[in-house]
Amino acid sequence: MTPAVLVLTGPVTRGEVTGWCDDLRELLESSGAGVVVCDVGGLGPPGLGTVDLLARLQLTARRSGARIRLREPDPALPALLDLIGLRFEMEGQPEQREPPLGVEEEMEPGEPAV
Repeated sequence: MTPAVLVLTGPVTRGEVTGWCDDLRELLESSGAGVVVCDVGGLGPPGLGTVDLLARLQLTARRSGARIRLREPDPALPALLDLIGLRFEMEGQPEQREPPLGVEEEMEPGEPAV
């Protein structure tokens, strides 16, 4: 099943945040999706407006029992979100607590291979 996608364009102004949250709410209601992919590639360089928008979108999604995943973020965006303490799932990254493919867990010496 393909996830619902919300394409965000920028630069983001404070007045647009409410409209984007309304769009997300409508998308969640119409699709019944548990995850919405937010394509943030068109937002440009991240700033506080982008952080505010993403935080409010995440809150809107969680209030609806869903979550958002970011697609094509500017390379500086994950670092900025991490610095502020906001955690977002990025498309193409393994889910939380799921090891990336090809990574093997370390075993104690002398334990038989499983």
